[in-house]
Amino acid sequence: MSDGGLAAGLRLAVTTFTVVPLRPGPVDRRAAGVAMSLAPVIGAAVGAALGGVVLGLVAAGAPPLLAGVVAVGAGALLTRGLHLDGLADTVDALGSYRSGEAALAIMRKPDVGPFGVTALVLVLLGQAAALAALANRPWLAALVTAAVAGAAGRLAVSWACRRGVPAARPDGLGAAVAGTVGPAALAVATATVAGLALAAVPGRAWQGPVAVLAALTVAVLLLGHVVRRLGGITGDVLGAAVETTTTLAYVGLLLGGA
Repeated sequence: MSDGGLAAGLRLAVTTFTVVPLRPGPVDRRAAGVAMSLAPVIGAAVGAALGGVVLGLVAAGAPPLLAGVVAVGAGALLTRGLHLDGLADTVDALGSYRSGEAALAIMRKPDVGPFGVTALVLVLLGQAAALAALANRPWLAALVTAAVAGAAGRLAVSWACRRGVPAARPDGLGAAVAGTVGPAALAVATATVAGLALAAVPGRAWQGPVAVLAALTVAVLLLGHVVRRLGGITGDVLGAAVETTTTLAYVGLLLGGA
């Protein structure tokens, strides 16, 4: 891969998963594949930043739970809230028990239904509590835990964009990135996140990779169900994958005490 292709993919990854204002570059299937393969790198950076927010606020005297809530808010700002919006829309569509175009029509609506609200509340509460629990870990382990959870969430996007998974619509983000991640890039991304997770749980190195792989397994199974219901992936589905997998990864990484 040329340096230009890598730079374009990295730029697309940053602008897709964060609010960092980079100059837009060429957006084609090649750049999309690089971007979705590098998604865990962006996720790790976002997660580490949120962990830093928690540790900084606790060091300044804030209660851990308050620090966790502030960090979740910072995460929503850093990602424009797009992943949370995607979670709500996807869960509303699934909760309707409709399939295909009927379900996609529900996802296009600007309002949020009871299923979406419930999903948002549970995910936000879970992530706030998880980030608060990081205050009980040594600072380096806390940062690594947050980075791994963030990386795992975006790794689910890499898997959702693997070859063979179609887009549900002919336009939109899903159509641009569906099927762009090859098996080699997927294997490298998964091994890298699992390797980073070895340092996430003090005294139990095995727990980190197990937590990542367990969260990813659940995410892939859920994605399979969504693809069957919708006919493929959309940008909203990718957002839902991020939030769901990040939360599941935190659960696995924090089991057994902080």
